[in-house]
Amino acid sequence: MSNIVEVSPAELDAEIKAGTALFLLDVRESDELEVSVLPNVHHIPLGHIENRYSEVPKDQDVVVICRSGGRSGRATEFLMSRGYDRVRNMATGMNGWATTVDTTLTVY
Repeated sequence: MSNIVEVSPAELDAEIKAGTALFLLDVRESDELEVSVLPNVHHIPLGHIENRYSEVPKDQDVVVICRSGGRSGRATEFLMSRGYDRVRNMATGMNGWATTVDTTLTVY
């Protein structure tokens, strides 16, 4: 995963608050979104990404999110292999977000 660009939860929070146009792609399972989720995410579970990646726009900045950064890293690599060059992985995932940005969210 050496060529993956990562964004920290704090950096992503700043971009969201600044009104940066982002396509937030959450690759966790549906039940995980019930635990914690960011507003306005597009949900495609990692197991479906190969069949549904055309739903992800190539002309927008994409940030891929999961629980801790592993699955989103794999999804980021997959998208990059399909020609996406504006895609980043949220390092530490939603658990990182819950410990640094919004501590009201559940770490799981």
